[in-house]
Amino acid sequence: MEPFELRDVMSRFATGVVVITVGGPNPHAMTANAFTSVSLTPPSILCSISHNAVMHKALITARRFAVTILDARQQELAAHFADKRRVLGITQFAGIPFHAGPHTGAPLISGALGWLECELIDAHDFGDHTIFISVVLGTERGPGDAGLLFFESRYDRVGPDVPA
Repeated sequence: MEPFELRDVMSRFATGVVVITVGGPNPHAMTANAFTSVSLTPPSILCSISHNAVMHKALITARRFAVTILDARQQELAAHFADKRRVLGITQFAGIPFHAGPHTGAPLISGALGWLECELIDAHDFGDHTIFISVVLGTERGPGDAGLLFFESRYDRVGPDVPA
C-alpha cells in the first residue's frame, strides 16, 4: 500500500483542528488534527507528531505544552500555524492575541473554543511519527459554539449559525 492511498482515505475522516503550543525560551506552535482524549481518569490526551516537525523536538524539550481548540472563525490561524514557511520563535505569534497558560507558560490563543494545558508522560515511536501521551493539568472552556473541522484536505465549520 502506498502512503498516498492511506492519506486519501483518511481525508474522508472529519477531524477537529487544534494548535499545539510550547512556551519558554523557544516558543513554538503547530496546527494539528491528530489529537484526541485518552482517559477521564486520569485526565489525559494524545497527539501524534511527525519526527520531522519542529514541534517534535520542542515538545520533548519543554515537556509541558498547551492545546488550543480552534473556533470556526479561526481558520486563518490554523493555516498560519500549518505553514512551514512561517518565521519561527516568538515572531510567529506577532499580531495574534494570546496569554501564557498558568500551568505551562505555553501560549493560549485567544478566541478559541477551549484550552488544555498538559504534561508529557509517555511517548511511543511508530513509523514516521511519535504518539505523545500527556496528563491534563488544567482546562478552560471558551465562549464560542462553532468548531473548525478538517475534511477532504480543506477546512470546514460546524455549529449553530456559522457564517459561510
